[in-house]
Amino acid sequence: MVIATERKTAEERREEIIEAAFAEFAEHGLHGTSTDAIARRVGVSQPYLFRLFGTKKELFIAAVNRCFRLTIETFMRAAEGKRGEEALEAIGLSYGELIQDRTKLRMQLQSHVACDDPEVCEVVRRNFGELVEYVERVSGAEPARIRDFIGVGMLLNVIAAMDLLGGEEPWAKRLIEACQE
Repeated sequence: MVIATERKTAEERREEIIEAAFAEFAEHGLHGTSTDAIARRVGVSQPYLFRLFGTKKELFIAAVNRCFRLTIETFMRAAEGKRGEEALEAIGLSYGELIQDRTKLRMQLQSHVACDDPEVCEVVRRNFGELVEYVERVSGAEPARIRDFIGVGMLLNVIAAMDLLGGEEPWAKRLIEACQE
């Protein structure tokens, strides 16, 4: 008996590899992740992985780009048809939901950690700048308001990383409540 298997295109495999890399890099970072673990997760060989991406850093950059794309797409869906403070509120709520996904949160944090590499840093800067510019554009808010909005998001990252979003720590509850004002 011959079992037919569906062959995937290089682009489909590429997407699967980025998805697997996203999870591995989120957990272990750029330097702590092995390409062997990524290849095994997808069921491909390391040489095939390198044929598609060239280097582990190129694969990490693809995962970073995916992370930021998911974030901006979340912002865009939330702000659709809204402007000003209404858009900011919708984006903030959607971001709070996004970072409850530990893999997405950790990938974002790992991208910042890897900024000691100039190539990675350039990609993170560009993507972060696009997020800021989108929030500026859709809200029309003044720079100080944007600073506060982004700052609250970064604080929420730290709170979420410590697994305090639904926790009972009184100080964390006060910070979270202040973030919601």
